[in-house]
Amino acid sequence: MKFVVQAALGLSLAFAAPAFAAPAPASAPAAQAAVSGPAHVKAVQDLLGAMQVEKVLKGVAARSRYSNDAQRQAVYAKIDKTPPAEVYQRLAPQVAPFISADTATEMTRFYNTPYGKQVIHRKYNGSSQIMMPGMTAAVPPEEKKERKRAAYVQASKELAAAEPMIDREAFKLLQKIDKEKR
Repeated sequence: MKFVVQAALGLSLAFAAPAFAAPAPASAPAAQAAVSGPAHVKAVQDLLGAMQVEKVLKGVAARSRYSNDAQRQAVYAKIDKTPPAEVYQRLAPQVAPFISADTATEMTRFYNTPYGKQVIHRKYNGSSQIMMPGMTAAVPPEEKKERKRAAYVQASKELAAAEPMIDREAFKLLQKIDKEKR
């Protein structure tokens, strides 16, 4: 009798489980960005070039664990032999579903401005800064101007949401480059 009750309870839970399941999270617009074709992929490729994403690849390699230092140096040598244009070309189709063409175009425009180039330089070459309590970071006028543009605000939010996906795809590309004979 216990078995029948347990089986009935188990079946009722199995069929009722979808009703109690958590609702699907609302996906970000970046995740819904459909790849509209070669122009979209080219826009993302241009964005990756403006962002100097090959340096992200080196950062991923630096954070990865290797069994010995020789293996780490071999991976760095393979990354150095891979031209940046090839990295952009191979990474763009993988990242394009997470970045809309409008975002790619807007952020490419931004990163190609003198201030955008400074942002990229600080991102990869920045030194740590000590902030004392009560201090606020000085915001340059160029950044204040950009922060007010609606297209930039939306594009920067979408790109920030896509950053983890860019890192993930960069890791996958790093694995492929490591396996290739160069």
